Formats: sequence, C-alpha cells, structure tokens
Amino acid sequence: MATVTFDHATRIYPGTERPAVDALNLEVADGEFLVLVGPSGCGKSTSLRMLAGLEDVNSGRILIGDRDVTDVQPKDRDIAMVFQNYALYPHMSVADNMGFALKIAGKPKKEIRERVEEAAKILDLSEYLDRKPKALSGGQRQRVAMGRAIVRQPQVFLMDEPLSNLDAKLRVQTRTQIASLQRRLGVTTVYVTHDQTEALTMGDRICVMKLGVLQQVGTPRDMYDRPANVFVAGFIGSPAMNLGTFSIKDGHATLGDAAIPLTRTTQEAVTEADKGEITLGFRPEALDVVSEGTDGSFAIDVNLVEELGSDAFVYGELANRKEAEALGSGEDDSQVIVRVDPRTPPMKGDRIHVVIREGQKHVFSAASGERLPE
Repeated sequence: MATVTFDHATRIYPGTERPAVDALNLEVADGEFLVLVGPSGCGKSTSLRMLAGLEDVNSGRILIGDRDVTDVQPKDRDIAMVFQNYALYPHMSVADNMGFALKIAGKPKKEIRERVEEAAKILDLSEYLDRKPKALSGGQRQRVAMGRAIVRQPQVFLMDEPLSNLDAKLRVQTRTQIASLQRRLGVTTVYVTHDQTEALTMGDRICVMKLGVLQQVGTPRDMYDRPANVFVAGFIGSPAMNLGTFSIKDGHATLGDAAIPLTRTTQEAVTEADKGEITLGFRPEALDVVSEGTDGSFAIDVNLVEELGSDAFVYGELANRKEAEALGSGEDDSQVIVRVDPRTPPMKGDRIHVVIREGQKHVFSAASGERLPE
C-alpha cells in the first residue's frame, strides 16, 4: 500500500490559458478512501488521469509513496483503474477479463486462476466466471471491472465515476459494496464523482473542487457542518443549504421581513469590501416551525410540499421580499427548503413561520464567499 501526494500539480491543456487543474496540493493517506467531487469541468477527472499517467503534468509533481511518478509510464505506476464504462472485452469470459492484465504480465496460469477465484469470491461473482459480459447485468459488469483491478493487487485504486451508468437503486447498493470492499482490502483509493451524496456516504475524506482549484478537503462531517465557503455550502448536502445575501442593520442580518441576530465576532469580521452585507446559510433541518411573532422568526409562503414518508420538505418563498432580494437553496436560489414534521405538514398556499436553531446558521463574507467566525 502507499500514500499519494499531489505537490502543486498543474495541468494546462494546449490552446487554453486557464489551468484545468491549478496547483493542486493534496495528500492521501495509506489505505484512505478519498473522494474527489465537484461539478462538470472542475478538474476532478483530470486530477485522477494525472495520477494515472494519462495526462501530462505541466508543473509540480505527483508521488506514490516516496516515489516521484510524474514522468513514469502508466503501466509502471502500480495502479489499477476502474472506468465509468466498464471497458470489458466482449469476446472474453468473466474469468479471462479479470485475469487479462496478469496474463499480459506473464504470470503463471495457476496464480492467475487463484487470484481470479479469490476476487470473484469477494465480489460474489464465482458462479459467473464462465459467462461473457453480455450475459451480465450492469451491476455485475461493474463488479467484474472491480475484480480486474483487485487481481492486480496494486498500491492504489483509481475509480472514475464507476456508478454513473447504473440505475438509482443499483447505484445505492453498489456504492455500499465498493466502500465496504475498500475497507476490507485496505488499498489506498482515489474516487471521482459528481454526486455529492456518493461522496458523503463513501469517502473517509472528501476533496471539493471548482474550476480546477481545491476548495476544501475534510471528512464528510467537516464538509457538512463547517463548509469553508459559499460554493461548498451550496454544493454539499441534499436537499441543498439555503443561502441568501442579507443587509446588516443594528446587529441583525435583514432580508424582507427576516431579521436574524449576528454575534459581535461575526460583525467584527465583516470588512469594507462586503459593503454592509453578509451571506447567510442554513440547512433545511436547521429550521423550526414556530408561531407568528416569535423572536428571530421569518415567514415562508408554501409553494410545494414534498412528502417522503419519513420526511417532508416544504419548498417556498420568503414572504414580503422585494423583487431584487433572493433567498433560496443551492438547487434553486428563489426557493427556501424547510424540513417539517411529516405527520403534520402544511398545505400549498399556507404561510409558515420559521426560526433558525441556535448555532446552526453559517455566515460567509458577501465579497469573498469565505466563511466568517460565528
């Protein structure tokens, strides 16, 4: 096993000025499951391909363990990659697909068979070893692709959106299998996805990227409880965090009828660049429905109630807001999301009053988007 280190690793594609990956500094611990997550074009797959040797590194370096692999050929990096599209050979059996890399490396047939059977047992594929890929389901094909990586016994697993071709139910099932398998094998794994729910449920740590720049790295709980900036706050969490830019008046963040008290520490952290404004965030579950007139409460006009059995979410608008004022979630900047009691949800057209629970609001600079002390 080995650590992975990105040391100011930069990739600039020919004909472009902005780096696809800009001076990435990141350390992956031995045996860690690290997830790179972000929207399309953020540089997560390019980072993975740089580690695999499939993309050039224009400046900086990449290390696997203590070995600088920046200019080492992909085949000599001791890594195994699992792709989105499985990349199985259709004319070969499952066993031959899984053992092909070992065959090319000249390993004895007995050793290949033993390693393939061991991996098949781990992945519950033993009864399918003689089948061709076309006779397998999507989830089984993905497990074959995983098995092909496992039999190589590499120092590092690289996974590039391996679940995106599966249906929703199978995706949930397979992600738990991959996470438990990685913990069982203890192989350092770098996993790329655009799905933040996947990232939160699978990773030991998450690395959030935007436009080639690392935004924050930390545990799923770190990301959820203390996002470093507005982008991470709006990206991590489902449903997304509610965010709005408020004016600061008399120690309160004000927007429409809402007047939310700010601590002295927060007020002192606001600079001239913020122009008397602050960005406030609060998650749907951080709001309590209260009676009208409760101190610190504000009104929401209900547009839609989404009932999910164990949960219910209200989608609505801040009451009495001016046209230019916006308070909404990362999914829709005009709609506030509130988690409510599923047994007594409000009706469409109702007006509810909510208050942010103590210690559960997030404050950010209106100018830079960076987190402010609370």
